[in-house]
Amino acid sequence: MRSASAPNLAQFIRPGDTLTFGQADAQPLTLLRALAAQRHQFGRIRLFLGIGHGLQDILRPEYADTFDYLAYCGSGSNRTLAKAGVLDIIVDHYSELPFLLGQGALKTDVVLLQLSPPDEQGRYSLGMAREYLVPALQSARMILAEVNPLVPWTYGGPYLREHEIDLLIESDIEPDGTSLDMAEPEPEPIAQAIGRHVASLVQDGATLQTGIGAVPDAILAALISHRDLGLHSGSLGEGIVRIAESGALTNARKGVDTGTTIGGILMGGPRLRRFAHNNSQLALRSTAYTHNAQVLASLNRFTAINSAIEVDVTGQVNSEMAGSMYLGAVGGIVDFLRGANASKGGLPVVALPSMARGKSRIVAALSGPVTVPRSCSCVIVTEHGVVDLRGLTLSQRIDRMIGIAHPTQRSELEKAMSTQHTQGWKTR
Repeated sequence: MRSASAPNLAQFIRPGDTLTFGQADAQPLTLLRALAAQRHQFGRIRLFLGIGHGLQDILRPEYADTFDYLAYCGSGSNRTLAKAGVLDIIVDHYSELPFLLGQGALKTDVVLLQLSPPDEQGRYSLGMAREYLVPALQSARMILAEVNPLVPWTYGGPYLREHEIDLLIESDIEPDGTSLDMAEPEPEPIAQAIGRHVASLVQDGATLQTGIGAVPDAILAALISHRDLGLHSGSLGEGIVRIAESGALTNARKGVDTGTTIGGILMGGPRLRRFAHNNSQLALRSTAYTHNAQVLASLNRFTAINSAIEVDVTGQVNSEMAGSMYLGAVGGIVDFLRGANASKGGLPVVALPSMARGKSRIVAALSGPVTVPRSCSCVIVTEHGVVDLRGLTLSQRIDRMIGIAHPTQRSELEKAMSTQHTQGWKTR
């Protein structure tokens, strides 16, 4: 059904339905605005949220009178919902989302999509994302979509034809988030220092996984002199364009998907969209593939580079909460770190600045949950250095982790560990 006017969504949505839609720059903003405006026509429904870009004025806390908000993360505009106490968090690993959304407890009834215009064969591409939209498509009773000429046609499937879509409308809203062309800023000195440290660990021919933001982009910028790098990641940001244009990214030695960059979602502005459009050397795939343990283990020198809110001196990682606020996610950090440990020549990395808002991010004790246990040993990087925790004893970990904390915080960490009451292991 094609509609040129404001869509009436009540004919597609039933009370009690679970709705899933693309996150970040893959958000179908026209449909979401219609959903919010018509919310009293559906009865109570459940919305599964990813990273929200600019949704605070569309999916408001007061709309919890008809919406149940569920999310895997507290990022972006989800924080507004979290602060209002109306956001419920799913704490499963990212690799488990395909089952949950496809046939498990979060089984999708209605999926809302942002599509690119069709190709010459009449195939609509899912544009900026595949990831957990693919299992949602497989289970959904209804597929509602908006076509946006600003969205790139990307490879990776599945592709949709018009007869498979229950509602199809047009949209020309600029995908939100980092959606404006700006001069490329130089990374901050701290991000640059972290980037140099990580780059020194990466071998030519390695296959990389990174996140998005200043630190991942600085890491990629520091790798432009490397050769035959590959990419296999959940998210792909602006930094991939520069590394591709430098000639460092060839995907020639991945061992899997040779010659092709693999991701789940694109997060970036026009430059990234232009790079991705009709680019047969880039494919977006389902989370069931990007986070698959066997696929990750088979990648050549899989180097997983993740961030965290804080890491304690024994190697426990919190990527979820800062104090009482849920800011991050369980996400895919454990999936990727374990994949790197299983890969031949792999490298599991957690990289983070040593300080944030005047507080140390290398801590004596976590202030939030243990997202990654210390038994999942990895390499910790700050702007002050590198510690490879693999094979180190607890006392060795403590000494070396304090050494990469901010210099102003080291004496406090030493004091905290010297006075900590422990039994059964040497602390210093």
